[in-house]
Amino acid sequence: MDNQEQQASAADVLTQAIASKLDYLSTLQAAVQHGDDRQVYELLDQVRYYEEVKKTRSTRSVNHLAELVDNIHPQIAHYLSDKLIDYLGHIYPFFYYEEYTTGLFHIYFGNWWDRRLFGDLDVINVRFDFDKTEYQKLRDSFALESQNQRLNTAKIESISAESEQLQNLVDAQATRDNQKSELRDQLKENSGKSSLPWDSGKLKDERQRIIDQLTKLADEDEKALNAHKLIKANDDKILVLSKEDTILNYEKQSIRDSFDDFEHFEAHNASLYADYLNSLLGKSEGEVTVDD
Repeated sequence: MDNQEQQASAADVLTQAIASKLDYLSTLQAAVQHGDDRQVYELLDQVRYYEEVKKTRSTRSVNHLAELVDNIHPQIAHYLSDKLIDYLGHIYPFFYYEEYTTGLFHIYFGNWWDRRLFGDLDVINVRFDFDKTEYQKLRDSFALESQNQRLNTAKIESISAESEQLQNLVDAQATRDNQKSELRDQLKENSGKSSLPWDSGKLKDERQRIIDQLTKLADEDEKALNAHKLIKANDDKILVLSKEDTILNYEKQSIRDSFDDFEHFEAHNASLYADYLNSLLGKSEGEVTVDD
């Protein structure tokens, strides 16, 4: 093959490559213009679409043509969010969404006071990206029900026990004062005793024992002085934990109302992509595929 033929062949290859890209973009543009969100999703990830929606093993390799629109994913997500959020509103009526920047959405659980920021909605991949900490709290809260406990039961019991000990210190002030008076008398008596050489060690040990007891009572007095402040701080902690348990109860009831139990909720989350796109199948104007 001479140089002219090689140049012509290279031109053909390049022309075909450009044509494929133009075909992809024009097909995507037409899908958007016709409101065919299902086809938009297929064009964004054909391999996943065939495997999860059509339930067939795709013979296609990864569609690198989809990389042509990587830099406009925010605009695509903004466009696709309208129908998706409408669909989610029927399946997950307890989730609320806030587009905090173009194409990116926060998920809030509930519309009650102190509702939680629960994660983000990935519109392009039709996926919930839940906050790991908040999601684990919900999971644990369901699991603890079998033990008739709430998420924060153990923490609240521990804090309450600490507050009870502090209150006992306050209530025992008069008893400590009497003990201190008796110990001071003992200390005075100890100091007045004549110490014979063979008794000096015994008197010294007795004196140290009295001093140790007085020191212990003084420490308890100091704790008692701060007890009211610490008890108030503990009450505030318990209030926060109790509110969290109340909100978790709202969330659990919302999930039960829609999915019966947490396992079905998780199953729906796992199949969300296929479920949503299948719901769009009857609304599209026909399938058009674009090969690599």
